[in-house]
Amino acid sequence: MKEKIRKLLTPETISYLVFGVLTTLVNYLVYYPCRFLGMAYWLANVVAWIFAVAFAFVTNKWIVFKSKGRSLRVLCREILLFAGARLFSLGCETAFLVFTVEVLHLSDLLMKLVAAVFVVILNYIFSKLFIFKKES
Repeated sequence: MKEKIRKLLTPETISYLVFGVLTTLVNYLVYYPCRFLGMAYWLANVVAWIFAVAFAFVTNKWIVFKSKGRSLRVLCREILLFAGARLFSLGCETAFLVFTVEVLHLSDLLMKLVAAVFVVILNYIFSKLFIFKKES
């Protein structure tokens, strides 16, 4: 079991988790003030997502996955794939929030925390396998 955990805890994975936490922090630092100011939870989620995705792209490209592509073509490809994957995870998160808040009448603040765990995992899979994959 320890060997399996050791294989999972690569420098890349640890870096992704650190920047995933920081991205989540950016998300919350935008989300909570928006909610405090009276913005609807779903709209606050979208606004927070925009800020978090911009931060995540920069940190994922250059620090976590160390993407070497510097050409405009590569940059555009990565931005489009990254935004598309993040839009998908935003849709999943928003659907989860709507279901848990509107149907189950749970706290949006708590459910946003729960959703963050799944979103981080989903975004890692997309980034690792499709967006910043190493060219062979």
